[in-house]
Amino acid sequence: MFRTAPTVILPGADQRPVVGSYQTAEQAQKAVGFLADNGFPVERAGIVGHDLRLVETVLGRATALRAAGAGAATGLWFGLMAGLILSLFAGPQGSGLAFMAGGLLYGAVFGAIFGLTSYWTTQRGRGFVSRQAVVADRYDIVADAAVADDARNLLVKHNWRSQGG
Repeated sequence: MFRTAPTVILPGADQRPVVGSYQTAEQAQKAVGFLADNGFPVERAGIVGHDLRLVETVLGRATALRAAGAGAATGLWFGLMAGLILSLFAGPQGSGLAFMAGGLLYGAVFGAIFGLTSYWTTQRGRGFVSRQAVVADRYDIVADAAVADDARNLLVKHNWRSQGG
């Protein structure tokens, strides 16, 4: 939701005036997109997250088999790309498929080895796989003082449209 926030100046923080505040990064990005679509010079604006926190989502149990599988899958992609590039220089004998198959095989093997090595050296009792993200409680849109009023006026229009009114 759109709300007007007071300008708070912290040491080392972005000291441009706040022209709008949103609860999610997606809402703030859509608002900046609206500014861009309406001719606002978005290079003079920014999005500032406040009250940051780290959110870690547990994806599952960490096992050597999972690490080897993930490493092999990554290695397959790398091997495929290497095989494709090498097959371009293989010549007309048709050995391009052999380069691709070899790339896939070696990529999977070395990827699995790398995945296992990473697992054994970095787990140290962790026991699970997770994904981390930094999220904010509030996302402020700031703009240079010279264009802040224009941004505020456009964001009021954006709010009317997003509310259906």
